Amino acid sequence: MADCKDEGEEYGVLLYYKYTHIPDLQDLFTFYDSNCNSLSLLGRVRLAPHGVNVTVGGKLSSLEKHIAAVKLNCLFEGTDFKLASCHQPSNDRVAKECGFTSLSIRVVKELVTFSSHPLLKSPEISDAGRHLSAVEFHSALQNAGQFLEKGNENYHKKLVLLDARNLYETRIGKFHTPNVETLDPGIRQYSDLPSWIDNNSEQFRGSCVLMYCTGGIRCEMASAYVRSKGAGFENVFQLFGGIQRYLEQFPDGGFFKGKNFVFDHRVSVGSSDGNVLGTCLLCSSSFDDYSSRSRCSYCRMLVLVCDSCREKNSMYVCELCKENGKCIESAPTFENDKLQETTSSLAELEAVSTSGHCPCGNGTTTARKLRILCLHGFRQNASSFKGRTASLAKKLKNIAELVFINAPHELSFIYQPNPTVLDNNHVSPPPSSKCNKKFAWLITPNSHPKTNDEWKIADGPFDSLQYQNQTDGFDESLSYLKTVFAQSGPFDGILGFSQGAAMAASVCAQKPKLKGEIDFRFAILCSGFAVNLAGFERGSIKCPSLHIFGNEKGEDRQIASQASRYLASLFEDGCSVIIEHDNGHIIPTRSPHIDEIKDFLRRFL
Repeated sequence: MADCKDEGEEYGVLLYYKYTHIPDLQDLFTFYDSNCNSLSLLGRVRLAPHGVNVTVGGKLSSLEKHIAAVKLNCLFEGTDFKLASCHQPSNDRVAKECGFTSLSIRVVKELVTFSSHPLLKSPEISDAGRHLSAVEFHSALQNAGQFLEKGNENYHKKLVLLDARNLYETRIGKFHTPNVETLDPGIRQYSDLPSWIDNNSEQFRGSCVLMYCTGGIRCEMASAYVRSKGAGFENVFQLFGGIQRYLEQFPDGGFFKGKNFVFDHRVSVGSSDGNVLGTCLLCSSSFDDYSSRSRCSYCRMLVLVCDSCREKNSMYVCELCKENGKCIESAPTFENDKLQETTSSLAELEAVSTSGHCPCGNGTTTARKLRILCLHGFRQNASSFKGRTASLAKKLKNIAELVFINAPHELSFIYQPNPTVLDNNHVSPPPSSKCNKKFAWLITPNSHPKTNDEWKIADGPFDSLQYQNQTDGFDESLSYLKTVFAQSGPFDGILGFSQGAAMAASVCAQKPKLKGEIDFRFAILCSGFAVNLAGFERGSIKCPSLHIFGNEKGEDRQIASQASRYLASLFEDGCSVIIEHDNGHIIPTRSPHIDEIKDFLRRFL
């Protein structure tokens, strides 16, 4: 840690960001590396092609020298440098978690991760909402939105206050103004905000939206995203400098109640009011101190647990996980930063995993892997699909765990009689060997459920286009998947092969309606085709997706490449990736295809 204990030397924290085109990232990296190290500054510096985001601490005199050096670069013209004096980091655990025990300078793709869908294009920052100073923001709230000049067409519009922060931040402090509707998305992380905006945009369509966050950077991207929705979303404003600048202008707190959560060793900053807004998760007593860094045993989100409750309990379940049916009895426990999960009974789903551990069984997991639910093709089962994808699982073992399940529709055993033994009165007998059960996600209308293990003669020769007639059974399969997600989840993604891909695609199409029941971040559709998706236009399914299928040379004799290509076209172009190969009706595992699959998955790690 930097030596800031000299008599008379005050310690401080500096925050600033700047969205601007960076012509030479390496040159800027070199500047920060040299300047910050020479001044013994600690903290985080993030550099991207479109700007910088900096949070550093050290001697106030050193921070002032840093600001002076940065201002010499014309790229930072107009930058708002938020400098605050404070105590030195006294809690090593908090300081380490907040990145204040070392200097970290990184080049990243995004200054803040706006979407959990890494393939979705971020909105243009030039479309961000108009900045309001702390005084203008306060006046807007004080006058219940009547801050636009009379005669302006927006004068009588409703004012809506939108908090762009995470749930654990809003639990200890937020703006509260009589006669102004305040929307708290209640999100676990910033990357969940776009989905919340998509699902709740009608609440503020046609309104004047005032957005705020800690220091302003999150509102830049979020306000641009709201405005990108077009008509009815033009009037979006943001608090310049965030809550920090507002509290500097209004030391008594003004309309902000409670404390401002900050991402450094200070943990939170309050006004002179001293009002405690937060409450203990367990006993509901007034409490707003996150210094203990207590976290949800499931999702690891910070939770408020008072000192006396913390002495009696070591496992906690946040309110978001409680809403999804999680409970203490089956919560995973964390020791020494490694996950150890308590035994819990799952439903008797016929699941097969490629991992040596069960996510809800005894044992210890190491590095976080993506969990992918795998849906087999027509007339297959979990075991056979696991065998067919053994090479894929082996090559993805360091980044993904594949979980296989049987589809809910069990199929009858059928066989094609041997024409060489046909005579006037006899047909060839059925196979004598025992056959494993076969399943399907979708079935032919009016098909009869399996009643016994007897073999039946096929109605006719094999029809390569039979999949086009298998359109029933989706509701039963969807209900079954809801049970799988509830009892064996969570899953990061779904992988479907052939009919399994058709099923997965239909689930993707209904993803907004299934929130809270079937949540996943991406889909991998192999030799897929569209079923019951006639009402969807090209590019209308908004789910990050990887489409893998054989090209015209690949001779996939079961699913034509045109059918798979059409399915891919239904997914939004900006969030889908296509891999075409010439290996037929399989999932390719050789280079360059396996490298492209890994590249897609790594974006979600």
